[in-house]
Amino acid sequence: MPRVPIADRPTTARGARLLGAGAYRPRRVVDNAEVCAPIAGADADWVFARSGIRTRRFAGADETVVAMSTAAAGDALAAAGLTVAAVDVVLVATMSADTACPQVAPRVAAELGTTAPAFDLGAACSGFCYGLETAAALVVAGTARHVLVVGVERMSDLLDPTDRGTAFLFGDGAGAVVVGPGETTGIGPVVWGSDGGQSDLIVHAPAPADPVDGPAGEGVPGLRMQGPAVFRWASTEIAPVAGKALAAAGVGVDDLAAFVPHQANNRITDALVRALDIPDHVAVARDVTGTGNTSAASVPLALHALLTDGDARPGDLALLCGFGAGLTYAAQVVELPPVSPA
Repeated sequence: MPRVPIADRPTTARGARLLGAGAYRPRRVVDNAEVCAPIAGADADWVFARSGIRTRRFAGADETVVAMSTAAAGDALAAAGLTVAAVDVVLVATMSADTACPQVAPRVAAELGTTAPAFDLGAACSGFCYGLETAAALVVAGTARHVLVVGVERMSDLLDPTDRGTAFLFGDGAGAVVVGPGETTGIGPVVWGSDGGQSDLIVHAPAPADPVDGPAGEGVPGLRMQGPAVFRWASTEIAPVAGKALAAAGVGVDDLAAFVPHQANNRITDALVRALDIPDHVAVARDVTGTGNTSAASVPLALHALLTDGDARPGDLALLCGFGAGLTYAAQVVELPPVSPA
């Protein structure tokens, strides 16, 4: 039989761009005094000195990963001037899904009112940047025209409130963007990777023994982190990744208006700013001070905060950088999108 060629994928996109950004921050604000109460030997000043965090948000019972994602996604669609009918794919990055099955994304799609393809992506604190590259590739390939990318976490569900290494660091929330086609490229090439040989640096501990069904693990469940080792890895290995992303995009630090690293803590951000020699005119995201470390939600929440606070404007160039458990990392340069009016 003669070979029948497969038709080309339909696409009019020369590049992919961020068309709008949205956010959802839980109602409850938790200060350092409250979070330190169950931690032996910790106080508010100790937390701030170690992390730069003063407050974080903890989600209430009604602020589920699905509810927060849906709110942030709706905000992003409004900023992009689109309705849910325009959405071709829904992608949710998270490490704190409330169920392994069903995934979060299909439920978010249903809440938004679409039957578009929907799936979760798990890359911890790099999840949003991984999702952004996935969305850009879908748009440029012609597989989708508009992709919703959500980073969402309820990290408070994963914490042992007595753990001195993690309990004070994390918070909850959701950030979202709409990725769509552009005549020019608005999302630069990603530089990404993983170092699974160090996966033990950040782990979620097993559940305690089950008195009915037998042993299911040991110890108190919760996120555990080897803080000093993670700090050394992030402060030395991530700056070269970010530098490669700048080079891949054909820009230098002087061309940037904003630097949006994962909001792990301010000490790591300070180390990256020094290593990259970020100029004074570049706005550096410090959302961690009021929001804590929100893992996959960290970068989009910080990006949204810079725009809503007026520290950066739509169309400005920003360097995004995610890194964390896995270990995983990713960086790319983007043109910042609009946000909805307050």
